[in-house]
Amino acid sequence: MLCSVLSLASNSVLEFSHSNLSMGALPFLLLPPPCAVSVSASPGCMEDANLNYAESNRVSILTVDKFSRRMVLQFMGINHMLCYASPALAAPIMPDMKEPEVIRTLKLPSGVRVQDIVEGEGPEAHDGDLVTFNCVCRRANGYFVFSTVDQFNGESNPVILPLDENQMIVGLKEVLTGMKVGGKRRALIPPSVGYVSENLQPIPEEFGPRRSLFSHAQEPLVFEAHS
Repeated sequence: MLCSVLSLASNSVLEFSHSNLSMGALPFLLLPPPCAVSVSASPGCMEDANLNYAESNRVSILTVDKFSRRMVLQFMGINHMLCYASPALAAPIMPDMKEPEVIRTLKLPSGVRVQDIVEGEGPEAHDGDLVTFNCVCRRANGYFVFSTVDQFNGESNPVILPLDENQMIVGLKEVLTGMKVGGKRRALIPPSVGYVSENLQPIPEEFGPRRSLFSHAQEPLVFEAHS
């Protein structure tokens, strides 16, 4: 009779472990050997109880191993729902993007390369016209040389010159010719049509920028001019 009761209790523990494996609750329940509560239990009863307990504990241990691995995988962020390749998640809808406007470069016979940044409005400038413009001069590698606009306070000291190659470097004269009021152009001017003489404008008034300009006068220079 006692063996039947103990066997029934052990089987209940085993069934509880199997049911909890599917329900996702605490997957193990460890109990002391059932026959240990009775000193007068028979040897056969002890063997049956130990067998049932070992079987129950074996199932529980297997369940714990699976549960622990699942927890580790979840902790590492490996989730079967996230691993599912969904087009909506993998490729979010992006708004239509306009292609950037390509700025064309025109190469003049003198070797000057010109880009029209802003076209401007009004009549075009011609040879001999008196023009007013601001400019920024840089080396071909982008290093700053001088500017007619103060980089800190924005105040400008525009250049006022006639479009005459005897007063202005030839390369910049070619850049300004044909420009409209409000226009902006960027140009790479080779030294052959640049500062071939120290008397040609534009030349900065400050000693530092002027010295920097003449020290790089034999290099291609980038001018950005706007009227």
